[in-house]
This record gives sequence, structure tokens and C-alpha cells, in this order.
Amino acid sequence: MPDDQAAKAEKIRCDACPVMCYIADGKSGACDRYANHGGDLVRLDPLTVIQSGAQAVAFLDHDPADWDGDLIQGNRTFVTAVGAGTTYPDYKPAPFIVSQQIEDVDMVTVVTEGIFSYCGVKVKIDTDRFIGHERAVVRAGDEPVGHVMTSEYGSKMLSLGGVEHLTGGTKAEGRVTCDALLRLCNREAVELTIDDGATVVVQAGQAPIIDGQPERLMRVGCGSAAIGMFAKQWQPHVDEVVVVDDHITGVLTEHEAGKGLDMRPSGIRVNGRRSTPGRYFQVAEPGTGWGGTDVEDPLSILKSADPKKAWPGLRLLMISTTGEQWAYFVLDADLVPQPAETPPALRATADRVAENCEPSMCSVLFMGGAGGSLRAGVTENPVRLTRSVKEALTYVSCGGAEAYVWPGGGITVMVDVMDMPTDAFGYVPTPALVAPIEFTLRREDYAALGGHLDHVQPVDSVVLPGTRRVAAKAGQPNPHARENYRWPGRT
Repeated sequence: MPDDQAAKAEKIRCDACPVMCYIADGKSGACDRYANHGGDLVRLDPLTVIQSGAQAVAFLDHDPADWDGDLIQGNRTFVTAVGAGTTYPDYKPAPFIVSQQIEDVDMVTVVTEGIFSYCGVKVKIDTDRFIGHERAVVRAGDEPVGHVMTSEYGSKMLSLGGVEHLTGGTKAEGRVTCDALLRLCNREAVELTIDDGATVVVQAGQAPIIDGQPERLMRVGCGSAAIGMFAKQWQPHVDEVVVVDDHITGVLTEHEAGKGLDMRPSGIRVNGRRSTPGRYFQVAEPGTGWGGTDVEDPLSILKSADPKKAWPGLRLLMISTTGEQWAYFVLDADLVPQPAETPPALRATADRVAENCEPSMCSVLFMGGAGGSLRAGVTENPVRLTRSVKEALTYVSCGGAEAYVWPGGGITVMVDVMDMPTDAFGYVPTPALVAPIEFTLRREDYAALGGHLDHVQPVDSVVLPGTRRVAAKAGQPNPHARENYRWPGRT
């Protein structure tokens, strides 16, 4: 026997992904998910189940002895696909197809860890700071892994991953992209650099760090919106307010809010392109200064005051959209703003702006397409699963978390990684992410779509002493709830 064949004979071959590793006893495969344990191929991570239920204080007019604090049948168990294993080669049924009686209805949950080549993450970064222009390339290390998307209200958006980065570029690009996606989905911090932009540290559920500075607050709104919210609180203390913002800078007395309060036109004029009264675009370049602009000195966005309208002693507040930067001025005899001591009542309004800003945070949403091969683990006729999902007969979850299913063809899902159990994601070196996905439906509907009924097993036979148990989050949708399905008689 050739030496290489003799070496392979001492190993076992893993068929959990297309890499098909040969694994020696006591060793794990390239993905660190499967290992050779005494000649048996074993999944290293434990199967994870979610235990429903939450404890709360009983109403005072009820006898506590009549109620055990269980709000939603806490003994109900939902088997997730975390630690379940995969269906590769794809003609095999899903690793676990479990049945359970829910409200006198026989339910089936099909769980599998899908291998997703068509996947990525959408990252929402709550900040006004400039991080990069739309369409700019986002890099991890030196490799491109995504791009900057359109900004949303108070947030910058990134699209990372996707099949073109995973498999359409160089081997290094695919490997780095897969690693960045894996760490982001497992709630780890990842440093990203944006071409002609900032360096950003992103971690799900944490504040972004932009060019070394942690963000604190998400803006209360654009400059125009801030004026609409706080005009009545500013009116008694100032003659003019300019809210500096990268998108829409607001000028109080020109704004409809100022006119509605009968405020006198101040003659304070700002740079930029006037949109509608009191609303200005492009007052400065994008940056990391006031209101997401490159402004460090707020007076730099002002033109000379209109001598026909302005007056000596005019009180001017300039403030950013987070309330973190603000300055108070009084016009001198030449109508030039001069720094002045801020009245306590006016300082309180700046604090009110900051109070109304939500904490800055990074959100990471996994997005992937559940293709035909994954569906074969559910049914011999994959298109029926797609139709069942679209008809709301089948509820789709990822690690027990509610998945948004995009309209149109296929089963394209998106899920907040913060709603999933920790370490829910893995990878294979093809490269691709491995993500948990579950399909829950009535047993009769499962039979109708050609499901693998001979592989259904009761939930009690699956949940063993080594099973990992995690508690359901407060407010998290219950995968077994009746409203998640189209029951007979419902439209």
C-alpha cells in the first residue's frame, strides 16, 4: 500500500462539507467543528436548545401560590441548529428532525447548519461621523471585504461579504472575508478600514470606535428635525440657533418652527445650498467634527450677518445634532459673534438634546440564501419548502431567532446576530460560513411537502444531558407561537 494511502487508512474522512478532510484520531478538521474521536466523526460544539419562559412578579391581588411565574410555558423546548451538524452531501436528511406537541398540534422542526457561500452581513453603525463615501471599498487587513452603502437616518451602513468576495477574488480575499464575517456574526470585534475614509472597529451590540475614538451618541435628528423638536425650549433664551449637520443644517428663525413662534429674523447667514427656509445642504465637507462635518470652529460656516436684520447683542447658539458640541455667542457692535458665558437655562437645553440621543451602537445582521441543496435536507422536492415558507405555513428561524424572509424568489433570510445564541456560526475553508437555520411547521404540512418523515424523532430523544441550554430573551418571538403559521380558517 502506498504511504499516502496507509496514512489515510489511519484517519477517517469527514463528509460534512466539500473539503472532505482526512482527520486523525484526536484531531479536528480544518473547520474546527468536527473531530475524530476513537474512529467516530463527532460534532465538537453541543447541540443548543432554547428554553422558553420568564419569571416575573405576580399581581398583588393574586395569591402567589396560584402562580409559578411561568409566563409562556417555560418547559417548552425549541431545538436550534446550533451544534446540529450539516446535510452535506446534500441528499441526506437534516441532522435533526424533531416532533413536539404544541397546543394539541403535532409540530415538526427541521434543523441544520447550512453552508452558505451566498451570504454576508449588513452592518449599521450609529454615528454622524464621516467614515467613507458611498461605494467606497471596505477592507479587513489589506483585502477588500465589502463596501459602504447609503447612509440611513443617523447611521452609516456597510455591506460586507457576498459570494464575489468569498469565491470571486483571490484565495486571500476569500479567506480574510470569511474570517471577518465569522467574527462579526459571533459578536467579536473586527477592525475595518475604508478607502479614503476612517478606520472603524465594529462589534455587534457595542459602540463603534472610529479612528480610535469610541462613539457615544446617535444624533437626535438632522439639523432641521432638531429645530422642530426643541424650538420652544430655545425661544426664551436665544435670538437664533444654528444646528450644524452634515446633511441638513437648520437655522431657527428662518425655519417654519421659528416663524410659528413669531421669532424675529436674525440676519444670521450660513454657507451652503438653501433647500427650503431654514434648511441648508452642504454647509461643509463630511468629517468627524460638528454634526458629521469637518467643522471644528462653528463660526467657519457663517457668512457675515445681514446688517439690515441683525443687531448688536443678538444671542446665538450653535449646536451639533448630538448636543456634544455647542457654543454661545453674542454679536458685538460690528455684528461679529463673540464668545459669551452660557446662561444655565440655555446649557440645560443642550443637555436636553444629548438626553434625547440614543446610545451609539453597531448592529450586525447576517444575510444568506437558503439554496436548493440545503432544502433537500428538509424535503425530496425542495421547491415545496420554498412555497410553504412564502405561504406562511413554515416558520424560518436562525438559532431560534426570528428570521426576516425577503420577498421574491428563493429563501433569502436576514437575522440580527444579537438575537442568536453566542458562537452560533462556524465556517468551512471552501470558504463559506456555516449558519444555523430551522424550519418549523405542522406535521401534516411537513408530510404534504414531501418531508423525510421516517427521520422524525421526538424532542425528548434529542435533548440529552450534554445539550447546551440557553434562555429565551425577553420579547423574543416564540418559534412555536400560533401567530407564526397560517392555521386552518385563518387568512
